[in-house]
Amino acid sequence: MIFLTVGTQFPFDRLIKTVDEAIAGDGGSDEVFGQIGVSSYKPRNFQAVPSLDKEEFDRQLREASGVIGHAGMGTISLALEWNKPLLVLPRRRKYGEVVNDHQVSIARKFEELGHLLAAYDAESLREKMRSLSTFVPRPRPTQADAVVERIAAFLQEAF
Repeated sequence: MIFLTVGTQFPFDRLIKTVDEAIAGDGGSDEVFGQIGVSSYKPRNFQAVPSLDKEEFDRQLREASGVIGHAGMGTISLALEWNKPLLVLPRRRKYGEVVNDHQVSIARKFEELGHLLAAYDAESLREKMRSLSTFVPRPRPTQADAVVERIAAFLQEAF
């Protein structure tokens, strides 16, 4: 089962519609379940709910064979933590989905590092959905010590 999540702050009809149409187009070999937020688009080819509580969200993520979502850091971090193949479609300013294209930059960097698959339009999302089941994300090592050092250096400079 593929878990589709659009985050919790803004609607993302473009992603939901693209996944829905992709499933209809080639039959979709994997079942999809979506947490789609407040959306004006209602999927016809997969089951979806507006939101899930934390426990149910974690269960869906844990049981998923792969994840499709926006390129938000919360979604990316959770997929990496659970070692789940992740395909992202960044929210875009030109569609009024965000105020700037920061998700494009995030997606490009994490894709370059081998942590996820990224699509930048509907057609490439449909193509990359076929690769999701075989994609193995490169683990992202935690860098807690480096973060602590940076914060300590900042505080030392500030005071």
